Amino acid sequence: MSVQAAETREAKVNGVDVGAVKGTVGAIEEKPDLAKSKFRAHNQWISGGHNRSTINAFYGAGQENYRNKPFVLEADEPPLLAGEDRGANPVEHLLNALAACMTTTMVYHAAIRGINLEEVESELEGDIDLRGFLGLSDEVRRGYEEIRVNFKVKTDAENIDRLKAFSRLSPVYDVVSNGTRVKVQIEKK
Repeated sequence: MSVQAAETREAKVNGVDVGAVKGTVGAIEEKPDLAKSKFRAHNQWISGGHNRSTINAFYGAGQENYRNKPFVLEADEPPLLAGEDRGANPVEHLLNALAACMTTTMVYHAAIRGINLEEVESELEGDIDLRGFLGLSDEVRRGYEEIRVNFKVKTDAENIDRLKAFSRLSPVYDVVSNGTRVKVQIEKK
């Protein structure tokens, strides 16, 4: 059974098509290789701190998949860091990715368990000592020293602990909190 072929008449919960999610889970349980995925981004430097990423194709469910329209993400630095403020800076994009992934993960897991959520908001804040990024000190991290995520969720009180556990199933939470090996290759064009 393919992921796309999984159809059921279950209602949406929290805006999530629960039948489609359960169909995906069932298909992966039957054929675990369907879970293997590759997501990609193409980035091009424009000028100064300004660069642009395009997101389109990804590998999932045993095949290449293409978006209806590529997503374009702008990145730059604020004037304080010699940029022209043409987009969120990369560490702000990381906060966005973390917020979005934790939110989606929480909402999906709540939905498939029948937990209704009326509202979900989050505030994220991270501490960076720029001496690491600027190469001025080997004694401070180059990246975030700590990130704080504060969710406000309108739901029944008994759901709060479960929602916290669901949010920690987020792939981006895992990458940020556990680290991921990153291989870098630079070649002449």
